[in-house]
Amino acid sequence: MSSNHSGLPPRGKGQRGSTKGSKKGPAPKKKSSGIKKFFKFVLTLMIIGVIGIGLYAGYLFYTADQVIDATGTQDEVAPEKSAKVKPITMLLLGTDYRPQTGTHLSDVMMVIAMNPETKSATVVSLPRDTKLEMNGYKTNKINAFYPNFLAAEKKTGTSAKQEMKTMMSKFFDIDIDYVTVLNFQGFRDVVDALGGVDVNVDANMCYRDTADGTNINLKKGAQHLNGEDALGFVRYRKSNCKPQTKGSDDFDRNRRQNEVLHALIDQAKSLNGVMGAGKVIESVGKNMETDLESQQMKNMIQTYWSISKENVDFMPVTGDWKSPYVYLHQDELVAAKQALKNQIAGIQTPDTQPESSGQGQN
Repeated sequence: MSSNHSGLPPRGKGQRGSTKGSKKGPAPKKKSSGIKKFFKFVLTLMIIGVIGIGLYAGYLFYTADQVIDATGTQDEVAPEKSAKVKPITMLLLGTDYRPQTGTHLSDVMMVIAMNPETKSATVVSLPRDTKLEMNGYKTNKINAFYPNFLAAEKKTGTSAKQEMKTMMSKFFDIDIDYVTVLNFQGFRDVVDALGGVDVNVDANMCYRDTADGTNINLKKGAQHLNGEDALGFVRYRKSNCKPQTKGSDDFDRNRRQNEVLHALIDQAKSLNGVMGAGKVIESVGKNMETDLESQQMKNMIQTYWSISKENVDFMPVTGDWKSPYVYLHQDELVAAKQALKNQIAGIQTPDTQPESSGQGQN
């Protein structure tokens, strides 16, 4: 048995007894390629990104499921009535409800028709002061009916949402499938969740009301508005400031509502929209009432989430202001009714809404 007194490691297999005269030294180490390191770094980022997106998508799915199940009804939706295959109509009411006032005037009133085949929608809006005269109903401003129906719910046994859906179905001569009521706070939260909205403020606007904390102070020009300011933009009616700013009418407000909705469609598809989707779902759920089935809400999201703003036709109906009502231009109303019917039937026609020559209210 021999021992190694040199302290060197034993020679490997096939190694000669002596290295004397050998010209070969140890093999040089290969230098790591900078390009290879870069691609490893990028790959790592991609993996992290995919995992992050997966986790976030999971969070959104869970959040959406929870909120939708809590907000919608639990009724079943027959396959042939799914929004994936059937055109859907909805009445959307934006109420002025705030804890400080407790009122429920429907300052925003829109009827929406959506078609899954054409992936398009028609949105008709009415001025809040529209005079509504119809058999079976006492003549009133159109925005007063919802709070009146709410006050009568216990007596009639019929929900205010159902009463509104029945009334507006008769008014537009179509069957309205659903009704959704969204309050002011829900609007604020949605805009904030999407990171704000870009609009062109058409005039200086200033109005303050200490009773409910309203503080509208907007400057003319392109603006990026948060939820509170966006709400002021679509609500602005008159000025009580010094110097006083020009007032606004129902038709201006309807036009601004459409502008903001168009901008929100764009914003929802931006990075802020993706990252804010969870907050949007949560904020809508907390501030919305609807008779939509939970399953139908999911059907609609799957069908129309990627709808292009070019495929959303906004048709604000205007009229003449004669205190205390707005008298609608009948040619515009007829065109709007036909546009809703065409959308339901899947008939795509160019915008034939007539030019309005009437004067708005002061």
